[in-house]
Amino acid sequence: MSTPQAHLETLPVSIKLFLMFAFVALLAFPFAEQDFYTQMVTRMMILAIFAMSLDLLQGITGLVSLGHAAYFGLAGYVVAYLSPADAGAHWLIALPLAMLASALAALVIGFFVVRTQGIYFIMVTMAFSQMLYFLFFDNKALGGSDGVYINVRPAGLGLDLENKWVLYYFTLACMVLTYAFLRRLLWSSFGRTLNGIRLNEHRIRALGYASFSYKLTAFTLAGALAGLAGFLWAAQSGYVNPELMGFHMSAHAIMMVILGGMGNVAGAMIGAFGFELFLHLFKDLPKIGNVDLGKHWQLWMGSLIVLVVVVAPQGLMGLLRRKQATND
Repeated sequence: MSTPQAHLETLPVSIKLFLMFAFVALLAFPFAEQDFYTQMVTRMMILAIFAMSLDLLQGITGLVSLGHAAYFGLAGYVVAYLSPADAGAHWLIALPLAMLASALAALVIGFFVVRTQGIYFIMVTMAFSQMLYFLFFDNKALGGSDGVYINVRPAGLGLDLENKWVLYYFTLACMVLTYAFLRRLLWSSFGRTLNGIRLNEHRIRALGYASFSYKLTAFTLAGALAGLAGFLWAAQSGYVNPELMGFHMSAHAIMMVILGGMGNVAGAMIGAFGFELFLHLFKDLPKIGNVDLGKHWQLWMGSLIVLVVVVAPQGLMGLLRRKQATND
């Protein structure tokens, strides 16, 4: 795979216009009064936040993690444990605590894993994630394999996430703020240093930067943002289980980032929406003769990712850039 575009690169006008149009469309979408699709788009926005948090590690800092879902699922469990059986947790308490728990877990795990590099880093992140997975899976006191239900969604201060419209616009606001925060962060000296670590960590060290501290900070911040996505997922679904921490969820996020284009926060968002759209498209494929095409959606999705890696290694964002360059 070719080197991803640097996050400091200015977005082409066509992509800026596309993002503005998409934002306006998301603002107006609930007025179509299609509850099923409104919930589906809410899920896409949650996964977009999750994908952006991973892109901070994978695309910007160059740290490929196969255990990022651990912080996503952990935040969901925090929401479940804070929710009484007959009432919703106060979101101003549940949200910060969920993000804090994910950030602390990422800080502790990151203290060990960022000392490794390459394939060792990948395997150690997956190992820690599987440890958390089996901690919840095998422990009935923590919910076991059946998971934990959230009977009433978080609420408080006039914000009731039990209302689908409120949840939708709250999620949209969180996604926009996450994007704005990461773009601003990556244009800072901290973001420039992370980009330098991805390109040549030895040179960054030679310049006097403590690369370990920078990577650990990025790892912790990415965990906190994954916790934000986990909080929203728990609020929407009303249910959490150990699968949210599993390898498949981490791989899900990696494929979203690859599809959209690594090294660009906007690409992670586009990849999340694109991945979910293709997922539903492949699952709804018709049955032809004795072959149920929709039943084999994993095959079509895997083929799509391989095609993107071969034809457009910079993802959908790369295709948009290429089209812009062609028009110019």
